[in-house]
Amino acid sequence: MSSVRKGGKHKAMKVLICGGGVIGTSIAYFLSQRNIEAVVVERTGVANAASGKSGGFLALDWCDGSPLAPLARRSFALHGELAATLDRDWGYRRVDTLGVVASVQQDTSRYRNLQSPDWLGADSAVHGQIGTPDTTAQIHPALFTQAMMDAAADKGASLVNGRVDGICFSPDGARATGAIVNGAALHADAVVIAMGPWSILACQWLPLPAIYGSKGHSLVFQYEPTPESLFVELEWQAGQMRSPEINPRPDGTTYVCGLPGDDPLPVDPANVLPEPGACETLRQMTARISPELGAAEILAEQACYRPVTQDGLPLIGAVPGIAGAYIATGHNVWGMLNGPATGEAMAELIAGGETTVDLRPFDPGRMAAQDPGAIF
Repeated sequence: MSSVRKGGKHKAMKVLICGGGVIGTSIAYFLSQRNIEAVVVERTGVANAASGKSGGFLALDWCDGSPLAPLARRSFALHGELAATLDRDWGYRRVDTLGVVASVQQDTSRYRNLQSPDWLGADSAVHGQIGTPDTTAQIHPALFTQAMMDAAADKGASLVNGRVDGICFSPDGARATGAIVNGAALHADAVVIAMGPWSILACQWLPLPAIYGSKGHSLVFQYEPTPESLFVELEWQAGQMRSPEINPRPDGTTYVCGLPGDDPLPVDPANVLPEPGACETLRQMTARISPELGAAEILAEQACYRPVTQDGLPLIGAVPGIAGAYIATGHNVWGMLNGPATGEAMAELIAGGETTVDLRPFDPGRMAAQDPGAIF
């Protein structure tokens, strides 16, 4: 269903996507492949939040055993197809992924099941291979998100800079007919909420379950070691364990994350900042694992909020009781992995066809709607 009937004639379908992260731009891309007009509304810039500050780690089978498995496997395959077919470079590569233990309190040599990369410190050891080039990969998240937007634009999609302040409805309130953007109505045949943790704002306008923000800090170093992705169990202060992740990238940088934050989600995404001392602590943690990496130049100190839901599964599908309204958010740590399959499935759903991935586990109606009065 790529057209709608109006006054006995067909007109091209127009879909308004609220949010310019990896989910929103992936939806725009797959809608554009169906010749459906996509308009992405973004207030702070494409990939400005978690989609530009994540690790960009991809895994084929790490969601196996959970309802996410079919979505993750389909999306891992789509990442490979997109990298092979689109004439854009976002640093996609297959990698080995290693499990590492790091400690200065105990001898880590007993964990050394494989030879450690030479850039790891003496107190770090590889305890096992947890991914191979057949099952794990990397991308540069901001470049991928922008590439999806650019590829969608090549097929007629557009990007509007603005803030979504509400939803437009039909006179009977039963159908979404657009959104209020910068104080003016922007009409469309369908509206998709894909604003990451800020999708909670849409609970004021639509019957949706709560969406929360989980804060994390990350650093980008000017450093190019061997290309393995590392998942580290670090014995930190007084036996406290931390779980940093390290992702070297083909552009000569290395990304490190693994320190949560406590600040609540701000109303304005532009107000997301690292917490005092957090980035220095993360640098110290990095130096414990690899003194060479920890001493390298830091190019970016950053923080972001991942969107999460009460039951840990994303919201992907039609908004209950409101025709023409959809939501796609709540992907937590797997947003970058599952962006393509989510975009594909949402485009299929909006177009009126069967979806490649069964979306029933992610039905937004599976949980009670958030009380609008309890937002922020």
